Amino acid sequence: DRQTDRQSVTLPSLGPGDLQLSLLEIGCSGRFELLSQRLSDNQPLHPLSTLPHGLPPTGLDLRAEVETRFLSDPEWLPIHDTDSAFQKVVQRKRQVESLLHCAVSPMHSGLSVVRDPTTGMLLDFNEVLLEDTGLSSKNSLSLLRPPGPPSESLRGSNTNYPFLPGKMADIITIIVPLYYPCDDPCSVSPGLLTVAPGLKAGMDFAAKGLLVSHNLHMFPHTDSTSAPSQSATSSEGKKEGRVEKEGEPVEEKKRWAIPVDISSPCEDFYKRIPDPAFKWAFMWLDVFQKQAILRLEVHDSVFVAAHTSAGKTVVAEYAIALSQKHMTRTIYTSPIKALSNQKFRDFKNTFGDVGLLTGDVQLNPEASCLIMTTEILRSMLYNGSEVIRDLEWVIFDEVHYINDAERGVVWEEVLIMLPDHVSIILLSATVPNAVEFSEWIGRIKKRSIYVISTLKRPVPLEYYLYTGNSTKTQKELFLLVDSAGNFLTKGYYAAVEAKKERTSKHAQSFGAKSSSQNTTASQDRAVWLALLHFLSQQQLTPVVAFTFSRTRCDDNARALSSMDLTSSVEKSEIHSFFQKSLSRLRGGDRQLPQILLMRDLLKRGIAVHHSGILPILKEVIEMLFSRGLVKVLFATETFAMGVNMPARTVVFDSIRKHDGTGFRNLLPGEFIQMAGRAGRRGLDATGTVIILCKAGVHDMGDLHAMMLGKPTVLQSQFRLTYTMILNLLRVEALEVTDMMRRSFSESHRDTQVPEKRIAQLRKKLASLPPLDTDGQLADLVPFYQTLTELRVTSENLQRAVMESVNGLKALSVGRVVVVNNSQHCNALGVILQVSNDSTNRSFTALILCEKGKEEGGAEPQSMTLQCVVCLCGAGPCGHTVQKLKLQDISAITTKTLKVIPERIIDNYNKRQQPRFRLDPPGQAISTATQELLRLAESNPTGIATLDPVNDLQLKGIEVVEASLRMRALQESLREFNCVHCPTFSEQVLVQERMSIQEELDTLLFLVSDQSLLLLPEYHQRIRVLESLNYVDCKGAVQLKGRVACQISSHELLLTELLFENTLSPLAPEESAALLSCLVFTQNTQTAIDRVLSVAQRIGELQRDCGLAQSAEDFVAQFKFGLTEVVYCWARGMPFSEIAQLTDVQEGTVVRCIQRLDEVLREVRQAARIVGDSVLGSKMEKASLAIRRDIVFTASLYTH
Repeated sequence: DRQTDRQSVTLPSLGPGDLQLSLLEIGCSGRFELLSQRLSDNQPLHPLSTLPHGLPPTGLDLRAEVETRFLSDPEWLPIHDTDSAFQKVVQRKRQVESLLHCAVSPMHSGLSVVRDPTTGMLLDFNEVLLEDTGLSSKNSLSLLRPPGPPSESLRGSNTNYPFLPGKMADIITIIVPLYYPCDDPCSVSPGLLTVAPGLKAGMDFAAKGLLVSHNLHMFPHTDSTSAPSQSATSSEGKKEGRVEKEGEPVEEKKRWAIPVDISSPCEDFYKRIPDPAFKWAFMWLDVFQKQAILRLEVHDSVFVAAHTSAGKTVVAEYAIALSQKHMTRTIYTSPIKALSNQKFRDFKNTFGDVGLLTGDVQLNPEASCLIMTTEILRSMLYNGSEVIRDLEWVIFDEVHYINDAERGVVWEEVLIMLPDHVSIILLSATVPNAVEFSEWIGRIKKRSIYVISTLKRPVPLEYYLYTGNSTKTQKELFLLVDSAGNFLTKGYYAAVEAKKERTSKHAQSFGAKSSSQNTTASQDRAVWLALLHFLSQQQLTPVVAFTFSRTRCDDNARALSSMDLTSSVEKSEIHSFFQKSLSRLRGGDRQLPQILLMRDLLKRGIAVHHSGILPILKEVIEMLFSRGLVKVLFATETFAMGVNMPARTVVFDSIRKHDGTGFRNLLPGEFIQMAGRAGRRGLDATGTVIILCKAGVHDMGDLHAMMLGKPTVLQSQFRLTYTMILNLLRVEALEVTDMMRRSFSESHRDTQVPEKRIAQLRKKLASLPPLDTDGQLADLVPFYQTLTELRVTSENLQRAVMESVNGLKALSVGRVVVVNNSQHCNALGVILQVSNDSTNRSFTALILCEKGKEEGGAEPQSMTLQCVVCLCGAGPCGHTVQKLKLQDISAITTKTLKVIPERIIDNYNKRQQPRFRLDPPGQAISTATQELLRLAESNPTGIATLDPVNDLQLKGIEVVEASLRMRALQESLREFNCVHCPTFSEQVLVQERMSIQEELDTLLFLVSDQSLLLLPEYHQRIRVLESLNYVDCKGAVQLKGRVACQISSHELLLTELLFENTLSPLAPEESAALLSCLVFTQNTQTAIDRVLSVAQRIGELQRDCGLAQSAEDFVAQFKFGLTEVVYCWARGMPFSEIAQLTDVQEGTVVRCIQRLDEVLREVRQAARIVGDSVLGSKMEKASLAIRRDIVFTASLYTH
């Protein structure tokens, strides 16, 4: 009963009166007091106050609340896609039941049915284990793994495994399942499927003669079928450099780069592609474009090298259209963010379904075509982004940027990490080694790369020298290279004469004047005014004036205050576009000095473009230039790296630039890239390139090399970074050595060390009889090794002697020498003549030889075990007169003979004639040969030679050490027992066997990991990571290593600051100011002790572990010049006031703050991995504090 009563009791719901606490506000001070008294039942619950009438009503204005919450908070209102901003606050219905549903774990077993084979009746069920049920992005490289969470689908996660890089088949599968099952319909094995999905057996087409040709266009990997598949090698084979086992077929040499002939027209193009995926507004296509499109249709990879404005973008557009037709995806990568924004606008207008991914902007990430920088694609590959599954094409624009010392490694990493199903399109300026580069890509991907290269320019260029500097001389324009590419010396000398006419008599000199003379600002102004007046009269505008100094760009533009190149209609159009573009800026930002100056310049048709200009201003200038409203653009070299914005004329202010270490002339590749901006296709017959001769005419040789020289070859800039090492170490199946082996810097390995030769040597070595090493011959092999070392040391020492002055003096007429070459082995000779040619010095000598072998027709004697003394033949002795090179003389003896060279040479030459061949030798020859024979017989153990140190006075360390080593080796030879064995002279087999073994060992070393150029540095960096506890002694990545994987640059310093709790005590704006040292690149004398001490410690540790960079250089890369600027910006100071705090140009400040935002987001992510939520929120606040106003104004190209 009691239990029944207890169940039937119902308690009343609690009301506000049951809470015995209330708050009392004391006046308007904002202080509260907690009262613990019970309210009466009829007393309303409202805030208590000491004010007589209680608190005033606090009804918030709805408009003010919306503005505060949505329009003033950048976290809620994104820079782009503002239409959907308010959809984020729509109230969702609560679905409590959804919390009870969880994802079903995969079944690890299934049921198979047992049937009667005759009746089909069910007999039994058997449980069978299923394979690969535990695959996930956290433990597998396979494309069969289930997709990860949607939040990680785009950029992936640093805990994800990447997808298996293409054709990395020599990776050992230890624990992690890498490859697809044999019945996988998407198997990496190319060609026709032979096993149906779900079945264990299939059809063998080859046995029935039904093997289908590999040229079928419907199968994407047609070229891969010819390459034999490589199975995973054993650990033993890995140690030996992955050499194939004895008896297995060796892969024959295959050329992966296939040059495509574009000399003949492609007349059947529209027959082969009757329904193209994309149709252009223009009807014509160049031959190289047609050939590239034909390769894309069969899913081949291509390398297109062509001049600027030749139309390489047509190939990229067709690939994007193909992917949309196939319902796959394409990634277009560019080297710089500005180029990504420009391409986004162009492709958005063409295709519509285009997205953009940069460090701070993410637009339409679900699009079929994604445009991004190469660094972001690298991050997506390492983090296992789900985008890679649907990827069909990756387009690399401006591939020649791989030569960039700082960022070129990113291209190589991406090319190596791309999975097998992705095809590659490479677009580049003309480079000499396009085939070599394509060969490397084809070899690591095991697929053909079609190289399509054209030197034809759509608009030919004419190069001029300009010597004018006033109104009278403004027409002094001299043609130097015509449109056919002919260098005209007549024009050069005419320019020299024109320049000489204006020089004073005492300063005149013959020929070209040095280009290193500087000119004053007034002289520069006179030159530019004269030139631009002339170009304007000749209708040769718009003009791009390349100037290799930001300051000189600004000064040149300001100096043209008297020049106005635009009409009133153009001024109106410029004004309206300028005002509309800057309307999104705050009022104060519109009054920045740089904006006001540029507005004045633009109205007169003049503009400046360099990294110091605000990003939004650069975009305004680019858009006005593309419309033809900017007549003169002063730009630095970065303007040449971008979209197709051609001009009528290109002017070079100078042909010398500073490359970070010193001044030098422009390289041909740099000059061609910039000069290629001249000439607008369809508008100009020729493009005009003008080189200013302000101080004097440049040297003819420099001009010829720059204009007509070969462009810079593509070179590997591959280097190891801590981020790369940690990203690969966290995946057990990937190794850093695999990445190094497949880099472009190691591309020579396969060409120099064919594994076919290794198999031949092993086979030959196995066929030789074993060595007899019993009894006294037990030390035969050490004897041979000592003898070989003695020979090598002797050769090196003799080479040093022959290259010395004293050694050459000793080789005078009458000197007795020992000769070793293809015809003579340790033969004595005497020098008769010495040539006067110092570069290819030769010696005529009388040499003893065996009778009948004077003509050298006998087989060359091989080096035997006994070839340690001077030999003279056992039979009758003959002689010969020959010309010797330095390398033929193996020793200089202490003996000299008195000889009559002219008589010996004349008599020998006479007896070479047929009718005098049987005549006896003359007296001079007989005397000399008898003397040589007497020397050989009286010195059976060898004639004494000149000592390099004592006789020839060579005191170099290498010579002294080699001389001492040679004496020690000669002494040790006497201690071997094998020389006393009766059968010692018969053991000639040891030389053949040991030489084969030495060659085999050398080849095995060259194909092994031990020969990798960067292997020592890799071990040094691993020691650094172990010392800092980023990895353990077995190479497993620890917590600090996982944090460092999140950070793209300065990963060690940031991680150490994070773990030492340096950032936690700081306010958000202070953290932002401190971290500005990671993104600023100009020198300023300020110090932040904590950061510098950590940097010093890391630098010293790296130096202790063997890395070449000194601790001082490591610390010097962190600059604190913008610390105050960033702090004030994060505190809310307007940009106009910020600009006055520093002499750094506005564009540089904006770029640094934008990069700082990326660093803050990386630190925020790293803090969450560590579990420091407070620091993560601080980084988020700091990021929000700097993401405002002009610094993060949306790009004009994305609207």
